[in-house]
Amino acid sequence: MQLALWQSIALIVLAGLVPVDKYGMTFGLRWPVITSVFAGLIVGDMATALYIGGTLQLMSLGIASVGGSSIPEYGVGAVVAVAIAATSGGGVEAGLAIGIPVAMLMVQFDVLAKIACGGLVQYAQKLANDRNFKGMYATLLCGPVLMFLTAAVPMAIAVFVGGDMVNAVLNALPAWFTGGLTVASKMLPVVGVALLLTYMPASKFFAAVMLGFVLVAYFSMSMLGVALVGVIVCLVYWGYCADKSASSANNTVMGELEDE
Repeated sequence: MQLALWQSIALIVLAGLVPVDKYGMTFGLRWPVITSVFAGLIVGDMATALYIGGTLQLMSLGIASVGGSSIPEYGVGAVVAVAIAATSGGGVEAGLAIGIPVAMLMVQFDVLAKIACGGLVQYAQKLANDRNFKGMYATLLCGPVLMFLTAAVPMAIAVFVGGDMVNAVLNALPAWFTGGLTVASKMLPVVGVALLLTYMPASKFFAAVMLGFVLVAYFSMSMLGVALVGVIVCLVYWGYCADKSASSANNTVMGELEDE
């Protein structure tokens, strides 16, 4: 599939808005599962886009940017992966093979952009001290533009030369290597889930974790079904805790009345 010019431009703009949204608007474009929806609408292959978005979303679980630290930009990786999957004909595996390294590469771009933004802020402070507020505002606006370019430039390279490049690379790779990429793409989401579980009270609610595993492994229930069962379990547990608290409060009141 060959992308039209408007599709290429739309994908570049979408990728560029991911870091801008992350540090500014926060509409949710940083999440791969959301970004992939827009990428799927642009390329016209929603099934592949949602598969890629869901895979990268699982990989990103448990990973957070704390205190200004830089992390892989899986939202940009999702856009790149969808574009490569649509243009190369290599499917999801080819898209993830390029999208994941791009997400990792965004760590370095993010660091460089933050260093540059630090210089911009210092210059804007100097302009503010000189009461040149018009120049200060213009300087500060360069920050979002710089963040936009950190994702838009790699996306432009992936869109305009990525398809042919990926096809050439895939044809040159041995079958055992491409098969390994397929296996790895299915294993990597487990890493994201494992990272998430380390920050959750999984040991306290181990029975709920096992319930989800049994529903999927033995009853082939979909993720939506497991999520709904989880909501039901949470409501039952919440009701039990509320009743227990109310009973404890009543016993306390009755004890005080008896003492009087």
